[in-house]
Amino acid sequence: MLKRLLRTEIGREVASRLLAALIRGLARTIRWQIVNPEIADAVFRSDKPVIGAFWHNRIMLMSKIWNSDRPFAMLQSKHSDGRLIARTIEHLGIRDIVGSAGKGKGGAQALRVMLKALQSGTGVGVTPDGPRGPRMRASGGVIALARMSGAPIYPVTWNVSRRRVLRSWDRFILALPFSRGVYIWGEPILVPRDSNAAQMEALRLELEERLNQLCAEADAALGTETIAPADPAPEAS
Repeated sequence: MLKRLLRTEIGREVASRLLAALIRGLARTIRWQIVNPEIADAVFRSDKPVIGAFWHNRIMLMSKIWNSDRPFAMLQSKHSDGRLIARTIEHLGIRDIVGSAGKGKGGAQALRVMLKALQSGTGVGVTPDGPRGPRMRASGGVIALARMSGAPIYPVTWNVSRRRVLRSWDRFILALPFSRGVYIWGEPILVPRDSNAAQMEALRLELEERLNQLCAEADAALGTETIAPADPAPEAS
């Protein structure tokens, strides 16, 4: 019955408003520390668009990291769970871009929309392993977007001391109230416009490694168990 309700426009709207209110209230109970605040300050002082990259399992509180009046948008999938997340983040002040950063027609369309957003000055957030994994393995879409737009990629993550890790494909992190929390900003990754396929693959792997290092650092800072990446997807023959 709940699944049927969430497939309707009214059901998703009600659920998204409730989720947004819960997330705002939850975030207020957490004592946050920002790691590498000088990187965040540089991003917020600049008027140039940026790409924020973070893993799908850390999406719950990621909207709180954007401490700026400048517009910001996040890529969400067309699937029903993606639509619910999209509605929720819109109520949290984040715009929605529909599509997938992976291959295929939907990925190409999303890439064009994100490129247009960056060119208009809007920052863009991407989960390189979404919408369905493999967990904590980056697709090449975000690297292609950075090459075409010239915008830097900032790997970011968060963690809390009190949490539940769900048994979903991404090991989604459900934050609990009255925790200690950390946000961690990583150094930017620049993708030259003349990058060839080999260089783009090397940068994709660098982004994947950097994000996993940041997550391990965030887990270690608060004494929580590190979530391991899934096995890489097999290469097409």
